[in-house]
Amino acid sequence: MCRRLVSFIAVLLLACATSVAYSSPGGSPQKASKKAKPEDDRAVYYKKWLDEDAIYIISPEEKAVFKQLKTDEEKQSFIDQFWQRRNPDPRNGDNSFKEEHYRRVAYANEHYASGVPGWKTDRGRIYIMYGKPDEIESHPSGGSYQREIYEGGGETSTFPFERWRYRHIDGIGDDVEIEFVDTTMSGEYKIAMSPDEKDALMMVPGAGLTLNEQMGLSDKKDRPYFNPSSGNDPTYNSFMRAKDMPFARMEQYFNLQRPPQIKFEDLKGVVTTHISYNTLPYAMRMDFIRLSPEKVLVPVTIELNNKDLEFKKELDFNRASVNVYGVVSSLSGRIAAEFEDTISTEYTDANFEAGKNARSEYQKIVALPPGQRYKLDLVLKDLNGNTIGTTTKGINVPKYDDQQLQASSVILANYIQPVPEGSNQLDRYVIGDQKIQPNVKSEYVPGGTLLSYVQVYNATIDQATLKPSVEVTYALKTSEGKVVEEVQDLAGRSVQFFSGQRLVLIKETSLKGFAPGKYSLEIKATDLISNASVTCQTNFTVVEPVNKAVAAGIK
Repeated sequence: MCRRLVSFIAVLLLACATSVAYSSPGGSPQKASKKAKPEDDRAVYYKKWLDEDAIYIISPEEKAVFKQLKTDEEKQSFIDQFWQRRNPDPRNGDNSFKEEHYRRVAYANEHYASGVPGWKTDRGRIYIMYGKPDEIESHPSGGSYQREIYEGGGETSTFPFERWRYRHIDGIGDDVEIEFVDTTMSGEYKIAMSPDEKDALMMVPGAGLTLNEQMGLSDKKDRPYFNPSSGNDPTYNSFMRAKDMPFARMEQYFNLQRPPQIKFEDLKGVVTTHISYNTLPYAMRMDFIRLSPEKVLVPVTIELNNKDLEFKKELDFNRASVNVYGVVSSLSGRIAAEFEDTISTEYTDANFEAGKNARSEYQKIVALPPGQRYKLDLVLKDLNGNTIGTTTKGINVPKYDDQQLQASSVILANYIQPVPEGSNQLDRYVIGDQKIQPNVKSEYVPGGTLLSYVQVYNATIDQATLKPSVEVTYALKTSEGKVVEEVQDLAGRSVQFFSGQRLVLIKETSLKGFAPGKYSLEIKATDLISNASVTCQTNFTVVEPVNKAVAAGIK
């Protein structure tokens, strides 16, 4: 995304104007270049400090404050204070933290470069943030590998990989294990979300089998890489460690993105919005999925009507582009998450008329602490039409109890399908082993299908079957509360088992015979072992279809 545009959008959100212009080192010489050069050098220095030197250790609120500073004196003072806040002994003239940080950067550049500077690689980032691992298991050439028993056992061949172990990382936990895999054989090691990613024979039928696969007790398609729910099923591999399960890996991945904790309280960013633009309409919804006791996943989904976008003809395509900028902050102004992206839509001439009547969706998943309140400031800008739409919305993150039967948001979806092979668990719309595109407006046409997704937490596990025993009731009601249809799933057929603390309920319900109007879906799950129950609900609307393309055309 164009940095100048991002800066412009950030200006709208943060209500501050900080503009520094400098000429490219390779640009044409100007008569006034001698006077501008010192300023250009300082601008380059501050940009490098923010985008390279401190990129992994600066907190979001510190970054927001730095971007608001206008003079060189203010920026240099900020940098001095930045290092001083991290100085383990402020009375000492030397700053051991700063010295160690730059030593790590130099080490990363020397040892982890692979077509890009070492500090930009995954290994370089982890080394800079957390230092030398307590233990490194290195397989620089890959090849023959005897799996650990918790990986399923059996012999296979691997890509080059490394396994780093830290006894403790503040804010992450104890016995932290990170795998880096070079699947391209180019020296570029990436953090692996699954232990299966290093298996070079994973796609080869009959080769590199685990012990269970050799005995015919399971198949390659059952591996967590292809079917993440298997990783949470104790019947698949009873020796699998808790920290290797998909949601545990996802939690660790999110935690590793945070800047290391500093000694003193973080700076507080000031985020104010005084914007009246609303010329680009869009719809938005947020959902809440429990990731761990410390984190809740908050998918933020945006939907645009293509008819509101300006399309530009480029060669054989009609293209529309919308830039997205969002910032999530606490009520005190501390920035918890910041993101930017581009929504791109294109159609050939043959499909253009239908495409203009379709819709485009975008989703960003952020991880937030439970039981806290936040604010989301969101700005969308149509690059071709120069229209802008803004939203400010409160986020009340629910707190999930470790013992009580509770539920996530009820997501009404356009589609729910298994995660495709090779997909990253952090891809758009991916929650666990399912890819879920929400119906943002929760609007359906008569005769359509209501597709619902919800997670239930802390169901009791039957020790004989190692599975839960639940009854689920789905009730569709009018806005006045009258039950139109009720379906009882006494056998729990709509339950997809994930783990001992997480059930997934997926249900298709026909809306045949439903007249246009407002309705609600109420889902009640009863734990037949503990006799506890939890009820959750969501609203939806049945509308007359304006156009078949509108009803089906979501990108």
